Amino acid sequence: MTAPREGQTYAGESGFARWASFVKLPHTVFALPFALVGVTLATRIAPITVTMVGWVIVAFTSARWVAMAVNRIVDREYDAKNPRTAQREIPRGAIGVREAWVTVAIAAGLFVWAAAMLNPLCLALSPVALGWVCFYSFTKRFTRYAHVVLGLGLAIAPVGGYLAVTGAWSEPWWMLLVLTLAVTTWSAGFDILYALPDVEFDRSQGLHSIPSALGVPRALLVARAFHVITVLALAVTVWTVGAGVLAWVGVAIAAAILAYEHSLVTSDDLSKLDAAFFTMNGVISLSFFGCILADRILN
Repeated sequence: MTAPREGQTYAGESGFARWASFVKLPHTVFALPFALVGVTLATRIAPITVTMVGWVIVAFTSARWVAMAVNRIVDREYDAKNPRTAQREIPRGAIGVREAWVTVAIAAGLFVWAAAMLNPLCLALSPVALGWVCFYSFTKRFTRYAHVVLGLGLAIAPVGGYLAVTGAWSEPWWMLLVLTLAVTTWSAGFDILYALPDVEFDRSQGLHSIPSALGVPRALLVARAFHVITVLALAVTVWTVGAGVLAWVGVAIAAAILAYEHSLVTSDDLSKLDAAFFTMNGVISLSFFGCILADRILN
């Protein structure tokens, strides 16, 4: 019997369907809006151009491709054993390892090029960013905190967006650190939810995660704690930059959606996990960015 298709993938065997599913293209909606949040906050102290935004999008998209492709390559043996992931493109032979590595090289080169087109600081930091997003794929082999490493990888997006515009660290210095904390805990929290169905598989393969280490009920508590920190960190970020009412509405929306997301998932019922993981988190990032952008335009 063929395993069911993983969520957030494309049906069919066209080139687009295979490669879009390979890098989980729909998941771009998670972090790209936060990259644009960084860009929007930076416009408070530096001018911006359409070309600059374009290079930010290119940099984000290419870095994400590198991260996802490397993850699929190095995890291919585990994916083949896991019924949930056995139909991914490399395990079922739809994409070869060699051609996957070729796309990693192309995307990495494109990322460095985009960083160079932005400013010298982005170029200097580009190898660090690439190294970190690739490092994540190996962490579940030795630490339960791989979720946090992933979160930091996604948190590069808003920091990179800010640095792309300003070419310098934030003032006050801790503003970007608080924004990083918000995205890190948000991402780590939903990655814990994503790992819940794989508890038994991870334990059988010696892989590490917070759910496999603590069990589903405790892992849910950790995810909820992370998301409380997310809301607080978003609030501190908005307060620090002196944003207006609409930005605070964005914080309130994020808090409400996170609360609803956690109401969908319990230790006894993971049936709504896909909605909680994808739909709700996509709405959070888009809504918060929309509020930050609207507040900036009106103020």
